[in-house]
This record gives sequence, C-alpha cells and structure tokens, in this order.
Amino acid sequence: MNILYCGDKKMEKGLVLSSLSLNSHVKEPLHIYIMTMSLWANGKNYAPVSRRTAQLLEQHLREKNTESSVHLIDISIEFQRRLPVPNMSSRFTPYCMLRLYADLVPEMPDRILYLDGDVLCRRDCSAFYYQDMEGYEIAGVLDYYGKWFFRKNLLHFDYLNSGVLLLNMKEIRHTRLFRRCRGLCQANRMFMPDQSALNRLAVSKKICNGRYNEQRRLRENTVFQHFTTSFRFFPLFHMVTVKPWQIDRMHDELRLTEYDDLLEEYQVLMAEMREKGHE
Repeated sequence: MNILYCGDKKMEKGLVLSSLSLNSHVKEPLHIYIMTMSLWANGKNYAPVSRRTAQLLEQHLREKNTESSVHLIDISIEFQRRLPVPNMSSRFTPYCMLRLYADLVPEMPDRILYLDGDVLCRRDCSAFYYQDMEGYEIAGVLDYYGKWFFRKNLLHFDYLNSGVLLLNMKEIRHTRLFRRCRGLCQANRMFMPDQSALNRLAVSKKICNGRYNEQRRLRENTVFQHFTTSFRFFPLFHMVTVKPWQIDRMHDELRLTEYDDLLEEYQVLMAEMREKGHE
C-alpha cells in the first residue's frame, strides 16, 4: 500500500504516529513516501523531515513486514522553480501545497493515498485504497464545514476535505490537474490554497463515505479519524484544536482513550529516535 505525507520537520510527530496507526491495521507492506523541502519564507527557516527520522521509521515498520519501505523525497528545487507567491504567507505553511507537486516525482506510484499528519487509521483501509478509480482523479470525503460554503454546485455537496485523498496519479498526469492547481496557486491568493485549488479544478472526483475521513468525532465505523479544528457551542462558542500526539489533551479535552495502545508504541519509538538522534 502506497502512502504519501508532505511537510517539514515539525510534522515528524504526526508522520510517525499516523504511520504507526496504519501499520497496526494494514496487513500488507507499507510504502511511505514523504515529500519535504528546505525553505526560507515569511522570515522563517523551515527544515525538512530528517533522513534519520525516515530511516528509524522504516526500521520500525520492517519489524512487522520486511518489505515495508520509507522514501524521503526532497523537492526544494522544484518548489522554488514554481513558487506559489500569493499563497506563501497564508495561515497555513507553504508545505500544505507540496502534494500539488507529486506529479513531478518520477517514482511516485500510479495509486497513492495522501494523508495529513493529523490523521489516524482506526480500521483496515483496504476497501478505500483499492476502490475502482477508473476515470477519477481523486477520491475523498466531503469537508464537514466547507461543504456548506464552498461548493460549486448548489444542488449537491461536492467540496472535499484534502486531508485524506486517494490519488490516481496516472489520471492526474493525463488531465494535468496538479499542474493546473499549481498555476492557480501561483496566480491567486486563496483560503486553504491546496484544498481550494483541488476542489475548483478537479474534473472527476469521487465522493466517499464519511467514515474514511471523520472530521468531527469518533464513530463506531470510523476508518480514518482526522483531528481538524472544530467548533463547540456549549457552554460558549469556541474552537477546539487537539492533535493526536497531544496525549494529555486527547484524554482531558476529547475524553478519547481509543488510541492509548498506539500512543504507548508511539512514545517508545519517539524516545528511541531522540536517543539515537543525539549519538
């Protein structure tokens, strides 16, 4: 199973935890592709995901399946050549647009599942991964909030959340979807630029059941839980953002203990990574 993550060094916690959750539920080998880059922007120096992290993650995954692999792909040069200037200073880091450069990576497989770093796998996701994608560029789940405000068609919901996307790279290269999305990001400033571009320009997207990207709360049939920002109305209106590696907040604010075994494995591996990182 081919999995894609994108981000800088700060997303390593999510990368590791999300990968471990997949490893707990997927029986076949995992082939993790990590797109990253070095970048100076907005007065900040963004560091790439470290090769040491990728190597130690691969070693751990291979303890379960010796055929699993982790591929670290630096696209600093490609990104600089196609800089999305209007969206470099949005409330999201420039790394959110890295997935739009996946078609420029020759070794990227024809079918790959993109996941945000704050997505956890709770059940076997094979049915979602192996669904028929003939004629479709992407498959995903409606955005919980955005479906009401950003849909193109007033007659039905069609605005996908980009945190869990099954990518048909063969079709994407054929329709030049990512190339057109990059062009849009280079020309126009947008809210959530990657997600906005994909929804605006995708010609053939497949809308799947919400259990494959549960953005609100854990349900009995949840396959992927996505820890996005949500809104609460009691006792006062407020926003809640809790990431799965924030263990105390997971327990205290979300009252969520579903992933405790996974989090224990995660803590052990992160401690090992910190120890070996200082050798």
